[in-house]
This record gives sequence, structure tokens and C-alpha cells, in this order.
Amino acid sequence: MMQYQRSSALFNEAKKVIPGGVNSPVRAFNAVGGTPIFLTHAKGAYLYDEDHNRYVDFIASWGPMILGHAHPKVVAAIQARAEKGTSYGIPTALETEIAKRALSMVPHMDQIRFVNSGTEACMSAVRLARGFTGRNKIIKFAGCYHGHADAFLIQAGSGAVTFGSPNSPGVTTGTAKDTLLAAYNNLEQVAEIFRANPEQIAAIIVEPVAGNMGCILPQAGFLEGLRSLCDAHGAVLIFDEVMTGFRLALGGAQECLGVRADLVTYGKVIGGGLPVGAFAARKEIMDFLAPLGPVYQAGTLSGNPLAMTAGLTMLDLLHEHPETYTSLADKTAFLHQEMIPLLEQKGLPYQINRLGSMMSLHFTDKPVVDFETAAKGNNEYFKRYFHGMLLRGVYLPPSAFESYFLNDAITQKDLEHTLEAFSETLKKL
Repeated sequence: MMQYQRSSALFNEAKKVIPGGVNSPVRAFNAVGGTPIFLTHAKGAYLYDEDHNRYVDFIASWGPMILGHAHPKVVAAIQARAEKGTSYGIPTALETEIAKRALSMVPHMDQIRFVNSGTEACMSAVRLARGFTGRNKIIKFAGCYHGHADAFLIQAGSGAVTFGSPNSPGVTTGTAKDTLLAAYNNLEQVAEIFRANPEQIAAIIVEPVAGNMGCILPQAGFLEGLRSLCDAHGAVLIFDEVMTGFRLALGGAQECLGVRADLVTYGKVIGGGLPVGAFAARKEIMDFLAPLGPVYQAGTLSGNPLAMTAGLTMLDLLHEHPETYTSLADKTAFLHQEMIPLLEQKGLPYQINRLGSMMSLHFTDKPVVDFETAAKGNNEYFKRYFHGMLLRGVYLPPSAFESYFLNDAITQKDLEHTLEAFSETLKKL
């Protein structure tokens, strides 16, 4: 069995100087209990912690490590570029090169701007949509996560068409009133919000495949309906593809699901493992962005050469090997299908949602289609499931509200080990 003495000591030390001991809340294991593991390194499909334990990785740094950790071509490219300097704050040809590569892979987009995180990309996309339309209000969906900018940290009001309210101290009610919430997959609720706010909605922002309430797929007609509503009311449809972009397909969810967005945000895979975000749209919209237009957005480290090199190398590898997506989908489907008889044998309530290399297991007997149904899962089962898998060398998302992200370095042997761990864990549930 795994031992965690070193990780435990490091966590106690970290809590003295870092709030909660972590630099992103989910890492603290609050949702599952116990002590987070501290890593020393990662390679291919595996994570290695301070106590010399090895884990098969099913989060892939929350998405970006689609080819596995420390891919030799990505590492070599970063090392070579670092010798030339790590940041200039001045343009490089690299930025144009990765922009061309990204735009060649994604549908319907004319121009792209690089930033430093998915949060920054989504924040900037909403500002641009507001500037383009001259309107203030946006619609987002309960359970969809678009980063921690103020406009997104909103909970529902007393009814579908009421103003939202802050769900984090520090977010003002003035900011919250411009964000209206709907339930994911509830098209009629979105239509009702448009009717109640005529000519006031600047944009809808949505994860085309949700990844922050587990993996939740859009039901038939949902995204198409959002497209039609935006067209009818002159609003901008924003796809948050920070997770799905370059992961579900070369062209992301737009390609995979066949729905056109007006504005798309990217992150994770597009950075090759370094901190990067981006947002793209047709030229008509991007012309509103400074320095051409009045909508201001800037960043000292945006487009820095290390991140651009890592991202370009990753995109080139995916472009050269599109079979990666078939391989990933096949591995994820195998895991899904082999988990079902083990769950049935145990007699546990369950739902498994999956698309491509994204997947999640929910301990409930009801279909999981939005945040409300995701929240009905048995979290006590999930906690025991998570720790049982961790003890057997499998690292899963430490929250029932996060998607798995497979990486293509995972082998058939790794999948078989994972299923053995799954079987043994279920016996203890």
C-alpha cells in the first residue's frame, strides 16, 4: 500500500506560507478528504510523488498533457528556446506561426490573440462580446466554469430570469446583476431569459462539453438551439473550449459537434503544458480589439516565446498525428465499457458520461445532464472510490465534479491495471 509521510509533511509546511497549502483549491483534497500528494516529476502516463509512489495519471494536468508528460519533442523545443531568453515583451515571429497553425486547425475563426490563462481568455472574450454588441448582460450556465473572473463567479437568483448573485466574497452585486444563469441543457430557460431581457444580452458563454460538473454532454439540439437564439437576438455565442479545444478533435468541439461559435476561448492543450490561453473569432469581431478597436486587452507575458514554442510543438505533433484522437477515444471507450460489468456486479448506482478522451463516473441512478443532477451523486461513495484508486496507484480527479482526461501515453497494460484497481476498490465501497 502507498505511504504518504513525505507528502503529508510537505503539505503541513506549505500551509504555513501558502493559503490552504495549495495554489489552486481542488489540489487541497477538500472534496475527498485526506492529504494531497506532492509530486517530484512526471513522465509519459505516470506521476511520481515525494514518497516514491507511481500513479497512472487520469487528469493530464487537467487536460493539456494529451500526449503524456515530458514529451521529448516538446521538452527539447522548450530547452532550445530557453537558451535564447524566456520573455521579451516584444513581438516574435513565433506568435504569428502558432496563430497560423491554430487557425488552420479550428473552424470559422479568422484571428486569434494569445493570453496567459483560460481565465484571462474567457474574461477577455466576454469583454470583447460586450464591446462588439454594445450590450452588458451575459448568459452562463450553472456548473460551467470559465475561470475565476468576477463575472463568472455567480450563483442563480430566485428564478430563471432574475439577476444572479455573487457566490464568492469580493464579487460585487453590481457585477453579478449582468450575469444571468440557466441550467445546462435547458434551452427553454435560455429562451425565457432572452424574452425577459430584450436587446440586452451581449453573449452566451458555454462549455460545449462541460468538464467542471463531471463530463456532461450537450443533449441533442441544445447547442444548435443556442446558435439559433443568438442569431435571432443579435447575441454572440462564445464556446469555452479551454478544455475541449484540440482535445476532442483538431478543431475541438466545433468540429466534433458540428456547431459554429462566434467567439472561442482556448487554453490547456494549446500551451503544450505551459500557461497559455487564447481567444479567436471572425475578423469583424476581432477588429474591435485594441490596438485596432476600442476594447482594451493587454498582457506583458502574452505570447512569450517559451509558451509559444511549447504550444506550437504540441499543435504540430497533433496535426502530424491525427490518429491520436482515435487512439484516445478507443482507450477511453474501453475503460468505460469494462467498468460497467464491475459496477453492475457490485449493484452500485452509477452513470458514466463520455466523449472522446473525457469521461466521468457519477454514483447516481439518474442521468447526469446538468449541475443539479450531478450534485445528486453519492459523494461518500466517490470519496472512498478516489482514495481506493489512489492507494492502488491510479490518480483520478480529486472531486466528483471534474472530468477525467486521458493521455495517449496510457497503454493497454495501464488500462488493465486501472480496471484491476477499480475492481478491488469497488469491493471496499
